[in-house]
Amino acid sequence: MKIRHAQPADSASITQITNTIIRDSLATFTTEERQPESIAADIEARSGYFLVAEEEGKVLGFATYGPFRSGPGYAHTREHSIQLTPEARGRGIGRALMTTLENAAIENNVHVLVAGISSENPTAIAFHMALGFSEVGRMPQVGRKWGRWLDLVLMQKILASN
Repeated sequence: MKIRHAQPADSASITQITNTIIRDSLATFTTEERQPESIAADIEARSGYFLVAEEEGKVLGFATYGPFRSGPGYAHTREHSIQLTPEARGRGIGRALMTTLENAAIENNVHVLVAGISSENPTAIAFHMALGFSEVGRMPQVGRKWGRWLDLVLMQKILASN
């Protein structure tokens, strides 16, 4: 398994990973599936901050970060996303992606990484806790999917002192 920068050619694999999660889970509140073209544009816009885990030519997951909020006061804070295929889970691939992403963030003067996680995804909450993230807030019923109100758990990790 190797971690590398995502390429626009990875967009079909990434689309399949993310659309499966959108369709089949409450891990995201999003209900609109993504298109490969929009993911390819995201990859090009975030060059260096969009990573994939690949094994034997197959993309098993991705991790990326982007702005947390607009404005210069948030210049050193980023919100990240990480998603894996079912067969990649529990194998250390998520940890490897996050370690690589955190190292890139530190090199780019990111001070804090933020995660917005569905309360219906306790595995992701535990994963982030194991990586040193702390729960800093819960926003009750801010999401809606499948006819249910869903809570958002906010977690963060301070990466380095600047």
